[in-house]
Amino acid sequence: MNIATAHSALVSLAAEGHHVDNHESLSPAITGGSALVILLLLLWITTRFNRDR
Repeated sequence: MNIATAHSALVSLAAEGHHVDNHESLSPAITGGSALVILLLLLWITTRFNRDR
């Protein structure tokens, strides 16, 4: 398969339609809030180990 054939195959695959996979259980607010809490916890842990700086 040469590059032109591969390119045209990918373009036709992309043009056929898009698959949107929405999960109702994955709320963006909950996911973002959880990530924020985890990152803040990691930041707090890091600052506890670097008291001498």
